[in-house]
Amino acid sequence: MTEQRDFRPTVFLPKTDFPMKAGLPQKEPVILQRWQDEGIYRKLRENRKGREKFILHDGPPYANGDMHIGHALNHILKDMVCRTQTLLGKDAPYVPGWDCHGLPIEWKVEEEYRKKKKNKDEVPPKEFRAECRAYAQKWVDVQREQLKRLGINGDWDNPYLTMDSQAEGTIVRELLKFAESGQLYRGAKPVMWSPVEKTALAEAEVEYEDIVSTQIDVAFEIVESPIAGLVGAYAVIWTTTPWTIPVNQAIAYNPSWTSIADFEAGYCIFSTSSGQRVFLSRALKSAFEARSGLELTEIAQISADQLAGTICRHPMHALGGFFAEPRPMLPGDFVTTDSGTGLVHMAPDHGEDDFALCKAHGIEPVFAVQGDGKYREDWGWLGGQGSVINPKFNAPDGPICEDLRAAGGLLAASADYKHSYPHSWRSKAKVIYRCTPQWFVPMDREAEGGTLREKATKAIADTRFVPEKGRNRIGAMVEGRPDWVLSRQRAWGVPITLFVDRKTGQYLNDPDVNARIVAAVMAEGVDAWDEERAQEYLGDKYKLEDYDRVTDILDVWFDSGSTHAFVLESGRWPDLLRPEGWTGPRADLYLEGSDQHRGWFQSSLLESCATRGHAPYKGVLTHGFTMDQKGMKMSKSLGNTISPIDLMRDYGADILRLWALSVDFTEDHRIGKEILQGVADQYRKLRNTYRYLLGALDGFSEAERLPVAEMPELEQYMLGLLGKLDAMLKQAVADFDYNTYVRALTDFCNEDLSAFFFDIRKDCLYCDAPSDPKRRAYRTVLDALFHALVRYGAPVLVFTAEEVWQSRYPGSDSVHLLEWPEVPAVSVDEARWSELRALRQTVNEAIEPLRREKVLGSGLEAVVTVPEGAPEADLAELFITATVNRGQGSHVIVTRSTDHKCGRCWRLLPEVTEDGALCDRCDEVVTAIDAGAAA
Repeated sequence: MTEQRDFRPTVFLPKTDFPMKAGLPQKEPVILQRWQDEGIYRKLRENRKGREKFILHDGPPYANGDMHIGHALNHILKDMVCRTQTLLGKDAPYVPGWDCHGLPIEWKVEEEYRKKKKNKDEVPPKEFRAECRAYAQKWVDVQREQLKRLGINGDWDNPYLTMDSQAEGTIVRELLKFAESGQLYRGAKPVMWSPVEKTALAEAEVEYEDIVSTQIDVAFEIVESPIAGLVGAYAVIWTTTPWTIPVNQAIAYNPSWTSIADFEAGYCIFSTSSGQRVFLSRALKSAFEARSGLELTEIAQISADQLAGTICRHPMHALGGFFAEPRPMLPGDFVTTDSGTGLVHMAPDHGEDDFALCKAHGIEPVFAVQGDGKYREDWGWLGGQGSVINPKFNAPDGPICEDLRAAGGLLAASADYKHSYPHSWRSKAKVIYRCTPQWFVPMDREAEGGTLREKATKAIADTRFVPEKGRNRIGAMVEGRPDWVLSRQRAWGVPITLFVDRKTGQYLNDPDVNARIVAAVMAEGVDAWDEERAQEYLGDKYKLEDYDRVTDILDVWFDSGSTHAFVLESGRWPDLLRPEGWTGPRADLYLEGSDQHRGWFQSSLLESCATRGHAPYKGVLTHGFTMDQKGMKMSKSLGNTISPIDLMRDYGADILRLWALSVDFTEDHRIGKEILQGVADQYRKLRNTYRYLLGALDGFSEAERLPVAEMPELEQYMLGLLGKLDAMLKQAVADFDYNTYVRALTDFCNEDLSAFFFDIRKDCLYCDAPSDPKRRAYRTVLDALFHALVRYGAPVLVFTAEEVWQSRYPGSDSVHLLEWPEVPAVSVDEARWSELRALRQTVNEAIEPLRREKVLGSGLEAVVTVPEGAPEADLAELFITATVNRGQGSHVIVTRSTDHKCGRCWRLLPEVTEDGALCDRCDEVVTAIDAGAAA
């Protein structure tokens, strides 16, 4: 046997400098710097000028602390929206923004004061606001760099800030639109109040946590009643807020509990084991006995329709004054048998039902509890004491219970009642309902086009929601929400720029005064609303001594709810302007977490409906929350938080982006080390696909390109699959379904390319002559795949796609300036190819045991027999085997070929005379190579 030649140098192996090792944490900052230096965002705006607009309005994150995983997910999704719309050829600008006013920032500045033993109230307001502004700006700058690192493409040099003077002026102008149209009033009613932060809160600023409270049963002696047997008995009420007993003014009963004989809830008079007579619901008798230790014996049944005119007296009536006044029993449909006694004590200062029922009967609030949670100094019981949210103050041995016990009014007290209770989401302290004078936007006041609730409901019906369930969620919230509380009793925010007539209590509604106020705030910011300039704003027409200048600030949700007016209408960002005369919603999309149905989505909706008659957005996309790997909510106290900054340092931003766009973000989703490892594996497969394409296309030129009609069936089939993928991805973009987008792209690369097309055509690429039509067809399709896949992948893997593009076209413009690929329309017989691929899978499964048993070294040594009815095709090429025969049976049979192996392509063919010799194809190619070398 003659010595065999080494034919490896004659094989056309893929060649590329593109590394398999990504090194993203090191490469990405370099690419990011290049984009900044080249002004990619501005170039895109120029390239897309005059094209169809797609405007995503950025909901402002709060300028307070480092970016967290929720920020990362949210901004990656926004970037994906803008990049895919841009890829489709639209002009999709992105202007990031920040919410800069409000309590969290003010609270942080106050914390610094407290550390220095400094009293905020002694600091001039302008100086205090300047510190708040500096604090907000610091975090804007920090978060901006962190978000840029994610590869988010936007106008980072010119973001919008709600503390910008023009933004503040716009917010004031929007507020005064409410005032001028009569959609604003001042009223006193209970609102959520934080005694720690000394301000009213919106529902969106409140979160609920489980706590354990003191529960008490209190006896109110009945002193008058149309029912003679009731006089001298004690009406028993139950409450978990003992601190409201000092402001009790009435007792509510359910007027429908009249059918005593057959209604278990009915009221009864009972005698106790201690000789007292008590009055409560029969349905709650056992629960009261368990709490009090008293045994009750029923004396008489009482029909609720006879209770009108019944009067009780407060257990602390001996204190005189307020406490000696009669406590009427009032009918209230809200009374249930869920808990308590079936009688509810009414404190109109501290409950919505209480307020409404008492107001209907001429009973007004008394404003006994101050903003810090203490009773007024002049209050007849516990004056100057509190705070009312202090558990010790409300405890069974605390001052309230001790005094009630001494007065004989306390029937039961225990600190063991577990229930959900509202807390401020900023300070985490308990909140209370507190009646104070506040500014409100009415939901049900008739105005042009209907009430605000009606207009908002119609706008919800006209809006696209992704997922659809968001429509019902925000719809239910708008349907049931109370009037919007606009006022806050703080310093850092946009002022409620109104003057109130001291005689009438009405606010001044003068367009000239309003115009002067708006102009001043536009120019100088919120500091312009100053007592020293009040007469300047009032002008010659009004005298300052006749008016009070409102000193409350606006709910921060009004700030963010007005951003559409500042950002999308002002012209400060020309890229965001719609054509002149545009009347509908200016944003195509708002995109935030699902909690914003009660937050930004809703405040923006109400603000725009009240001032423009429609929503500010055409569509709303919501995402869920990111949980840890076990599905638990992330919490610093649990130690299960994951920092996106750390993830980018360890993995790179593209891995984080791939994770964010792979999960079903419309639901709550998970992240953790194992999950990220799976994402990293997914990334490596995609990167390997790009690397293979780069290597296989080495030296490809236009002269090599082959028309589709001249291509083999396999290449035409792959172009058909590419067209199918293209349509699927376009639909996913239209649906904002990025989970499907990434999965379809990944599956195509893994299953259709790597495991199928690339595998089959390795032999053709490595061993066919460069001029061979089959090889030319393959490389032509690879070129089409490259141009499509690099574009499809660019919105997801923004850094990697740039690296891939520059690897093939060094020094060219950015990949992110490209548009959606043009994919040739090729129709294929999908049924036939599905059958062929299924048969290929069956053959591979039949070969595998023989490989494990060392009968075969590879599939190239296999002789395969397939059923006679198998589709016609070059099956040996498709299966990557030596030979394929057709047999009579219905099963696939595999044996080892007895032919010799070609020394270049390793195929076992009859024409190869001995192992290591060349097949006819390889002999012809090597001869040409040798001749070329000799020449």
